[in-house]
Amino acid sequence: MSYTTLKILHLLSMVLLFGTGLGSAFYKWMADRSGHVAHIAVTNRHVVLADWLFTTPTVIIQPLTGLWMVHLIGLPLGTPWVAASLGLYALAGACWLPVVWLQIRMQRLAEAAAARHEALPSAYWRMARWWFWLGVPAFAAMVLVVALMVAKYVPGATA
Repeated sequence: MSYTTLKILHLLSMVLLFGTGLGSAFYKWMADRSGHVAHIAVTNRHVVLADWLFTTPTVIIQPLTGLWMVHLIGLPLGTPWVAASLGLYALAGACWLPVVWLQIRMQRLAEAAAARHEALPSAYWRMARWWFWLGVPAFAAMVLVVALMVAKYVPGATA
């Protein structure tokens, strides 16, 4: 596969990863703020589905295409922007894994509460706070990864 093809795949998956994450966070946060349990349950189900359909594949595609491009151009992994990107990506991943577990748990709690026509339990709101605050460093790390990806200097690389 050519460098240009890998770069296109890398950029498209980054856009999908970033967009899905930001969109899911916005819609879940807005649903939670509404207080409507049935709406919250449906939104949580869609957020979990979006993670499986879009986020998970892009989380795999990103490092594969990125490392493949680095290999093709002979750039050492110790190159500062590469090493920083990998570290930030690992930080985002370390935040994302518990978020996935929280989303699944919140989905189940919200669906159970909606089925019983009850309020959401306090455990849901605790998890929602953790979900939100784990998203802050993950989002910041991904913004920095994008900045590093765009601003890098790679001698001999083609655009």
